Amino acid sequence: MTYSKNVFIPVTNICRNYCAYCGFKREPEQPGARLMRPEEIIPVLENGVKAGCTEALFTFGEYAEEVPGYREWLKELGYSSTLEYLLFLCESAIDIGILPHTNAGIMSRAELEALKPLNASMGLMLESTAVLDAHKDCPGKVPQRRLDTIREAGKLHIPYTTGLLVGIGETREDRIESLEAIAGLHRDYGHIQEVIVQNFAPKPGTAMENFPEPTAEEMTDTIILSRQILPSDVAVQVAPNLIDPKALISKGVTDLGGISPLTIDWINPEAEWPDIKDLQEKLVDIPLRERLPIYPQYVKKKWYSGRIGGLIEQLSDREGYRKHL
Repeated sequence: MTYSKNVFIPVTNICRNYCAYCGFKREPEQPGARLMRPEEIIPVLENGVKAGCTEALFTFGEYAEEVPGYREWLKELGYSSTLEYLLFLCESAIDIGILPHTNAGIMSRAELEALKPLNASMGLMLESTAVLDAHKDCPGKVPQRRLDTIREAGKLHIPYTTGLLVGIGETREDRIESLEAIAGLHRDYGHIQEVIVQNFAPKPGTAMENFPEPTAEEMTDTIILSRQILPSDVAVQVAPNLIDPKALISKGVTDLGGISPLTIDWINPEAEWPDIKDLQEKLVDIPLRERLPIYPQYVKKKWYSGRIGGLIEQLSDREGYRKHL
């Protein structure tokens, strides 16, 4: 059972989408709206390195430039685009000694090409191939557009994370179709390192605050389907702060994702990360092994740039996992 140790950095929560279940997004005039400044982010990166973290998870609202007021915030920081600012943050993380993993919504090939040399891996949740009411007024949640981004990442040999959000109105058949789409992309390009099977968790104040959570049976079934449909070299991941992983391991779960000793889960702030030692005790005889944000098979294949190669070699052991002295 693998996991990575990360710092979770929500660079901005300004977003053009209006997902019915999202508690993360803010409008610029709302309390809690933010674009994190470098002087807020750099200390988190530095403290992450001191705590032994290897992953800087940069998350964003999608294409915030389309939201009135956001560009002025960027301009105050001296940047003309989110991409330009993100490139600076990735460079800073590498210089400090921690590997970037960017999750910023759908991206063009040009954006992916710009970020590839500075990221150990990248990600985009597919969520579902179904057209759902939960994604009404969400230009970035058109399934084909998300599949196109994942495909372009494959063409560029970017180690990639994607996943399903279970319980947002999709059917079992939709989940099967989503998994088959991901499996097909991996067979074409070999770049999907993990698929997250994430359970919907209702957030107060959202349109879906009273929507039922997926049942334990639905989650178990989706894990079983994932293991049946996905190629064997693709990890199946659940979030241990959202669901008890122990019973799901025998169904096909092989990874527990990023766990932070320093930062909260900004998407699900009510759900605390488990302590690694406590988690290991709970799993009893199932050993936990730390990895980097880039999976061992991609470390061995050298699916990374010269810019981050030295850091990956410094942080990884001979098998491509996290090196511990």
